[in-house]
Amino acid sequence: MKAEESMSIHACPNAPQILFDQAARPDLKQIPRFMVPVGDEFVPVTWAQFAERVEHIAAFLIEHGIDRDIKAAVLSNTRIEWGIAGLAIGAARGVLVPVYPTLFGEQLAHILAHSDSKLVFVENAEQLARVLSVWDRLDIQTLVTMDDVDVHRAAQEAGLDPDPIVASTFGFARAEQAGQTQLAAQPQQVRERLAQIAAEDVSSLLYTSGTTGMPKGVLLSYHNLAVNGGDWISVNGPLLQEGDVDVLWLPMSHIYGWGQFCLGNQLGFLTYFSSPPKAFEHLMNLSPHLFMSVPAYWEKLAQIAQAASNEPQQQYAELKRITGGRLRFCLSGGAGLRREVKEFFKAAGIMIIEGYGLTECSPTLTMNRIDDFDFSSVGKAFPSVRLKLAEDGEILAKGENVFVGYHKDPQATNAMFDAEGWLKTGDLGRFNERGFLQIIGRKKDILVTAGGKNIPPENIELLFREDPLIAHLVVYGDGKHYLTALVDINDQVAQARLDEMGVTSDSAARRHPKVHQWISELIDAVNQSLPRHETIKNFCIADEPLTMEGGMLTPSLKIKRRQVYERYRSELEALYHS
Repeated sequence: MKAEESMSIHACPNAPQILFDQAARPDLKQIPRFMVPVGDEFVPVTWAQFAERVEHIAAFLIEHGIDRDIKAAVLSNTRIEWGIAGLAIGAARGVLVPVYPTLFGEQLAHILAHSDSKLVFVENAEQLARVLSVWDRLDIQTLVTMDDVDVHRAAQEAGLDPDPIVASTFGFARAEQAGQTQLAAQPQQVRERLAQIAAEDVSSLLYTSGTTGMPKGVLLSYHNLAVNGGDWISVNGPLLQEGDVDVLWLPMSHIYGWGQFCLGNQLGFLTYFSSPPKAFEHLMNLSPHLFMSVPAYWEKLAQIAQAASNEPQQQYAELKRITGGRLRFCLSGGAGLRREVKEFFKAAGIMIIEGYGLTECSPTLTMNRIDDFDFSSVGKAFPSVRLKLAEDGEILAKGENVFVGYHKDPQATNAMFDAEGWLKTGDLGRFNERGFLQIIGRKKDILVTAGGKNIPPENIELLFREDPLIAHLVVYGDGKHYLTALVDINDQVAQARLDEMGVTSDSAARRHPKVHQWISELIDAVNQSLPRHETIKNFCIADEPLTMEGGMLTPSLKIKRRQVYERYRSELEALYHS
């Protein structure tokens, strides 16, 4: 059955009900919905088994106070328990608060406290320790651990009285068992709660990984998500079929990964759970029909294929081999993908579709289509979305996918809209003659040189992603007569290249003169393709990797430009006096 044909089965606007409807189908209930990694093997979980586990956890949540507008957070890497917890929160009519598993300290405390989360799912001992380290700032009533954890010891190590924390903490299996017992007494408890969900109810509270300040909480309703999901299926349905094999490795704490998971339930996929270290291996060995990723993975695949031969046809054959040979649908999101990469995949017979959106729009606004695309663009608007440009070129959007508002921040919510109710995306763009949207850059990141030239730094930075030596390159030059850059190198790549040449040194690779030379040559080569006012005249190398833990990257690994400028201002300013 084509995915677009199956959509009419699901009139309900929420993900838990869609799952229960699918799992009740005689042709689906006993076949695998997921393949879960256990050691080196995959264990199947059928539709019926998965739905049953969701219902058990939902019953547990109801008994622990989760209801309309009550927040429950999930702090975990991508795994089946994440999906069970997320859907169960919805089935209990609660509000899902996804939390990046890498967060800790101030940002973690802010999200859990600001969201008013009353219950938190944590994956393991490490993440439990992070939550307990900020415990006195939270109002958490219940904890659920996915892995077996010594809660008593964790509380003691955090300097807390362990008894009340142990008493309010449940292992995942114990929570499921408690829910199963509850359902035996009240078999319709979850289904009755689910029936109370209204389209305008808040489904999710997602904290944007902003590049400035603390993240803001984006409130999305069931209607917001249903409208965007319907648009997504209407655009991509012809490429997808029930039973398609999917590999899910993206973080489910991001709307991109969570959306992939939920669409798999609606469209009837067989999903293999994976992880960033295993994604390449699983892509090649599991031969999925669809694969969703961020640009860095597509670029790496292109590099591997191109390194295999100087002959294009052999490169294309290698690309098909390392991507499993069955790819029918490829989606790139999270950042811009270089046109050359998309063209290389297309020449090999693999189409990468790219779109554009933001969390506040549930999230997608535009997408290229398989039969209507322009690789210099992010596609055309979704059917229910209206777009236009403000006088300064900012992209404005309207549609029923636009968010409810920011949690506890009416001022920031109001600032997101113009006088006519159009959402201000913060991105500058233009429409080409065929109606495709092209992104120029973030409005707040535009550099204005001393000569009055407006330069979007992201477009220049994108050109350096081809060489694995460069981990990040940050363009600098607001108010200056020319541009410079801070370069963060990939230490392992640099060291490997030095070793290949037989170069030895007592200093770290990033301080080696040869590495400086390679970067200089790379910048000179890229400068050849740029207008004079966009060329980089000088650079310095970061003295340590730019990381999320160091405050230089967001959880989605985007550059925190202001923080990088502040940290390296003296080094960057010195480039104008050398």
